[in-house]
Amino acid sequence: MVECAACPLRRLAAFTRYGPEEIAFIQALKVGEMVVAARGSILREGDTPERLYTLLAGWAFRFKTLPDGRRQILNFLLPGDLVGLQAKIFEEAAHGVDALTDVRLCLFSRDRIWDVFRHQPQIAFDVTWLSAREEGLVDESLLSAGRRTAAESVAALVLQLHRRVSALGLATPAGVPMPLTQAHIADALGLSSVHANRTLRLMRQRKLFTLAGGMLRDVDLAGLRRLARASEGEGPVRPLI
Repeated sequence: MVECAACPLRRLAAFTRYGPEEIAFIQALKVGEMVVAARGSILREGDTPERLYTLLAGWAFRFKTLPDGRRQILNFLLPGDLVGLQAKIFEEAAHGVDALTDVRLCLFSRDRIWDVFRHQPQIAFDVTWLSAREEGLVDESLLSAGRRTAAESVAALVLQLHRRVSALGLATPAGVPMPLTQAHIADALGLSSVHANRTLRLMRQRKLFTLAGGMLRDVDLAGLRRLARASEGEGPVRPLI
């Protein structure tokens, strides 16, 4: 099990620095680690989970489904993201979380989340900040599904994920890891499979990016920003629980 003080994510510039006292407090909350294989379930809709999770490695996604099986992906989860806080607040999970790739998670006692608010106000604020940040990512998804064109929506999603993956130091000369399928993109943006396929083909034709074999390559960031009407900001440094 990885000790919180030795967590490889804490060395990254993307995350805020905690002092020894805060790290020791987080370590005391940690009860173990868990590995979930790709396509496995981390959290099921309607469950009352016993744990909160921090994604240590791999990709996951949060989603809701309709009774007939149609799925809406709410947002994608990357290393450092906190998983399951909403289920603690509402006592049962109103959404599911599935592993997109093989994932490794740090497990925290769900019942001890109130200790954070009682004894560590800075960490409590950071937990709230992480929840608000996730809400912001869902807001972007809602904007894409409601008002952006298909091309604008895909451009905005790719820009967001490219920024987040790059901040984690995962970009390589060969490209940026992005293990999304056409179905994931369609379900995240409210597109049909046919429309998603057509839009991805348009992106290739316009030389904005190529997405194949789980890698994003030949990315024209300026072109994507123009299309999505997005800023160049890298996003704030964020907490790591």
